[in-house]
Amino acid sequence: MKPLEGQAGAARTAAPSETARWRIGEAARRSGVSAANMRYYEHEGLLSPGGRESNRYRLYSEADVHRLRFIRLCRAMDMSLGEVRTLLAMDGTPPADAHAACRTLDEHIAHVRTRRRELQALEQHLRGLRSQCDGADAQCHVLEALHEQADHQAAGLPAPAAPKRHV
Repeated sequence: MKPLEGQAGAARTAAPSETARWRIGEAARRSGVSAANMRYYEHEGLLSPGGRESNRYRLYSEADVHRLRFIRLCRAMDMSLGEVRTLLAMDGTPPADAHAACRTLDEHIAHVRTRRRELQALEQHLRGLRSQCDGADAQCHVLEALHEQADHQAAGLPAPAAPKRHV
């Protein structure tokens, strides 16, 4: 197998047929990215629109499929489209700054840490709501507590500190 042309970074190898081209459904299957997402990534400029057959079907190369796998991997790590775009822009060009990709990851790690704190606070809030229904009586007050919080938000008031426990 020969390395893919036009790909920077570590040498990547292609399938035996480098001229292989697939319609969108097959490229989606090979990459693990849905056809709808492929069209979205094209619209967002992360993927070049596939070439067209005479019947107007899009065609995708092994390099396109690899790029989709790369995008899918980054998205699975919760990277934003902007972060993916930044990493893709670095790929294929000699790095003027060898640590630009590391900085992008450092920024993403900071985002993940912030999000983790937000999720921990959300978990605590949900546990408080869940405590409104302990199964000890026939009443469950979860919906009542949610309605109360919704009314506080609509009135521009801060959410109640803790859901009121009904006994």
